Amino acid sequence: MAKRFTASAVQMAPDAKYGSLLASKFINCMMWCGKKSVAQRIFYDAMDIIAKKVKDVSPIEVFQTAVENVKPYIEVRSKRVGGATYQVPMQVNQKRRQSLAIRWILMASRAKKGRPMSARLADEFLAAYRKEGAAVTTRENVHKMAEANKAFAHFAW
Repeated sequence: MAKRFTASAVQMAPDAKYGSLLASKFINCMMWCGKKSVAQRIFYDAMDIIAKKVKDVSPIEVFQTAVENVKPYIEVRSKRVGGATYQVPMQVNQKRRQSLAIRWILMASRAKKGRPMSARLADEFLAAYRKEGAAVTTRENVHKMAEANKAFAHFAW
């Protein structure tokens, strides 16, 4: 029987252009129907657009800062206690923070219509870099939800 494995952080190779594992992870999450070359082209075109718009910072630093600015630190989880379900605020571990940030950036850029995906993605990266935009708004909403439900924090066990 052949040994089966899944793509994990252990065997993920950094991307070709920037040598970043985060960029490689982002490209893999952006990919649809196994078309990695299309996802890479969109990502690198977005990086070129960022390089033209922001001169003093490298585009990969803008990308990494944008992802860092979107990462949530706390979220609410449903917890059933007795007959009631409570929204309990809990800390988010590092791996989930990164995956949520990537997911929210992709959702925000896919929601905007009428322009090429690389332009939408570049705009969302720049907005997240400046701590504004739809992905950062999603993060703020999650944090507000956790703040509103902190009375139920004692159910987090």
